[in-house]
Amino acid sequence: MSHYSDFTSQLLWHLPVNLTALAQTITDPNVLGQIQKAWSHFIQTGQVWALLIGLVIGYIIRNLTSYG
Repeated sequence: MSHYSDFTSQLLWHLPVNLTALAQTITDPNVLGQIQKAWSHFIQTGQVWALLIGLVIGYIIRNLTSYG
């Protein structure tokens, strides 16, 4: 276990300081607005019905194929 921790500490020591450049830049901080927009798109496109039908069919198939 000490070999692993030694390796990770050496690896982290040699990482560049500007590694955060890999993170995304936030352009729209309105998270709740984005969730609301995505949910309304989910409802308007009818994907909610596909989800519900898939859950019902999956539940039926699970009950038909279980032994208990």
